[in-house]
Order: sequence, then C-alpha cells, then structure tokens
Amino acid sequence: MNGAEALEATATVPPEEQLGNRMGITVTEYAPDRVVGTMPVAGNRQPYGLLHGGANAVLAEQLGSIAAALHAGADRIAVGLELSCTHHRAATDGTVTGVATPLHRGGATATFEIVITDECDKRTCSARLTCVLRDKPPAN
Repeated sequence: MNGAEALEATATVPPEEQLGNRMGITVTEYAPDRVVGTMPVAGNRQPYGLLHGGANAVLAEQLGSIAAALHAGADRIAVGLELSCTHHRAATDGTVTGVATPLHRGGATATFEIVITDECDKRTCSARLTCVLRDKPPAN
C-alpha cells in the first residue's frame, strides 16, 4: 500500500467533502522525506486576482499533514497544532507546487517546512506546520 492508499483508507469523510479536493490539490509524490503537491491558481483567487493566502495555507497544511501522517504510522493520526505562512510574492495564474520536508520528526510532534513555488520556480510562500501525533481513536 503506497502513501496515498494508506491515507485514503484512514479517511473518515468522503473525498468530495475534503477541502483539498475542492481546491484542486493533487498530491504527486509521497515519500517519508518529501511530499509534493500542486494546486491551480484559478478558482483559488482573492478579489484582486491573486492566489488567496488562505489557499496557500490549505496547500501547506494538506502536504504537511500527509507527511506527518506518513511519519506517525498506521496506528496513529497527525493533527495540526500550528501553521505559519509567509507570503513572498503573488501568483496570478497557472499552478503552484508545494514541497513538504521534515524539520523535526519525534514521537509526540512532527514539524515540516513547506515551500510553495510558482511555475517559474520562484518561491511564493514559506510555511511551517507542526502536528501532534496521537493514537488513532477506536472505530465506532
């Protein structure tokens, strides 16, 4: 079972109710040291035509949470504790790409840096996500 299959198997809501799917996020690489995904700018803009900062935050949290869940393992879950985003430049069209890499992977918490770039490979956002790692709740 690859990372995508493992995460899908643990989901408690259908894909159409998951925010990342509604925003067009596609995860393209699942690995213990690197999770990569893309998101279209179209449909995720703020009123001035720029990629919404909240959309960057959703992409960052999606990728960082997946990375933390892969680290946590099958019997545990990763829950976001803190997210910080710095927006460096505007993206106005095309697709942005996020890359999550570990800063700290412990038994109780995991922290990831997520770098988001535009199609010209210019950094548009730097984010950091810390997740708490908890035992999976019992099934109902």
